[in-house]
Parts: sequence; structure tokens; C-alpha cells
Amino acid sequence: METKNNVMREVKIEKLVLSVGGTGEYLEKGHKLLKLLTGKTPKKTKSHKRIPTLGVKPNLEIGTMVTLRRDIEPLLKRLLSAVDNVLKKKQVSENGFSFGIKEYIEIPGIDYQRDIGIMGLDVTISFKRTGRRVKLRKIKKGKIPKRQVITKEEIIKFMEDNFQVIFK
Repeated sequence: METKNNVMREVKIEKLVLSVGGTGEYLEKGHKLLKLLTGKTPKKTKSHKRIPTLGVKPNLEIGTMVTLRRDIEPLLKRLLSAVDNVLKKKQVSENGFSFGIKEYIEIPGIDYQRDIGIMGLDVTISFKRTGRRVKLRKIKKGKIPKRQVITKEEIIKFMEDNFQVIFK
């Protein structure tokens, strides 16, 4: 008799977030870069606190980001190949992991853009299991047990199996 996998235990990619931090002209270049990579319009993030040593004031635009929820795999494979499919175990946390790309020209298929120059970006991937909506929905919100959380080991195994990523 065949044993079936439990669909409620399957690990899936929920979203991919690309972000660039900076102010002024650097922020505008980052905005153009994210639009070039994804084809979507990035959102600009604003500061909430005042940090005088860094020159940050409330409502100052300090970054730009774009979130992708569909058709993530092709872009994620290109982004991972920019870092040679090698990540560190300390970059992985519960329910996700992050890594940075120092120069966008390392991404296959992306050419140097004179108006953008040389800049990097941050990539964050979030994972989920079936049933997570119970915690997030507005009506009849429920609690989710700890076993619903995706551990570091599960993320590492998922990425090694599906994307051939090597973790050091």
C-alpha cells in the first residue's frame, strides 16, 4: 500500500521581496533597477523615526521594495545564480531566508544600465504551509500551532531539492 504525503505539511514559497535602501538620487536608481528586474512598480518606504546621527527624519523616503507572489521560480533561479547557488546557514531563519547581491550585473540576462550605475539589492524569500490563512484572515481568526512553523532544516532541504542551493 502506498503512503501519501500530508498536503498540510508541504512547504511552499509564499513571496519574494526585492529591496534597495538609500535616499535621494540613489533611491531613484534603485527604483529603476527593481522595475527593470521585475516589470512591476516598486513601492517607496518612508521612515517613522528621527535618527539625527544618520540624518533621518520622519516621512523621509529611505528605501524601495517590490513583492512578488506569482511566477517566482524563474526570477529566483536567476537571483540565486548571481550568488553561485551558495548561501550560508546563518542567512536562514524561521519561515524564510535572505541574501544580498552586491552588483545587479551579476544576475544572468541583465546588462549594465548607464542611468542606474552599479548597485546591489537585498532578496528575501518567505515560506508558508497550507492553512496559514486561518491565522491571517479577518473573520473567524484562529491560532496556529508551533508545528506549522517552517524550521531552518526544512527550508534548507526544500532549497537543496528544488533549487540545488548549497548551504555552508
